Amino acid sequence: PTVPTDVRTDQGGLMHHLHIERHGEGPLLVFTHGGGDTMATWAHQIGHFAGAGWSTLGWDLRGHGRSAAPHDPAYYSRDLAIEDLEALVDGRPAVLVGHSLGGYLSLCVALRHPEWVRALVLVATGPGFRDDVARQRWNRATAKGMAKLPVPDEAAGLLFHTDSWVIDNLAAIAVPVLQIVGARDEMFLRSTNYMATKLTGPTITHVVPGAGHHVHRGAADITNRAIEAFLQGLPPSN
Repeated sequence: PTVPTDVRTDQGGLMHHLHIERHGEGPLLVFTHGGGDTMATWAHQIGHFAGAGWSTLGWDLRGHGRSAAPHDPAYYSRDLAIEDLEALVDGRPAVLVGHSLGGYLSLCVALRHPEWVRALVLVATGPGFRDDVARQRWNRATAKGMAKLPVPDEAAGLLFHTDSWVIDNLAAIAVPVLQIVGARDEMFLRSTNYMATKLTGPTITHVVPGAGHHVHRGAADITNRAIEAFLQGLPPSN
């Protein structure tokens, strides 16, 4: 099931290695992890849904896990990460499942290619910031936090916010959305509640009592049941 691959970006035709894994057969679920994690964070979900009639695709973001991780700041940005995810979906109708940064990138793909996205499952996800000061505060905190993790320091660039594109365009996202967040994850609980008022498609918000930022790991069974019920309610894939 392990399928290493090279993905070509639009940045000068650069080739780079991304580690991906595919399991199961059926409609496509694409799992994208957050900053500092790897696809292993989705172990409870990938195994469950691959055995329940879904084709799952998990991947390590550039600079993470078994993907290429050069010490080069030019290699890491939001837009490059979006291109990576776009290359993996490659026009196939998919449900995008993302945690934190992974959820934000999934929102980006839904904005750029709405015809590719059947639905979104956003776990502890935020839409970015309109305020410059808030963005700068986030970027500083991100750089400090990522420096403590087993990734190149430069990989913090994947999480840096430089504009308000996503938060300004939430109303353009009309696909069904499931939001899952831990009740103890105060920052992302606020973001989740905000997005519930702005997304225009059918939106379900599931707050898990006692759970923190990695709710999909700490409350895996609850998370899986919520995702399963949501997927069962989707229109058939074309």
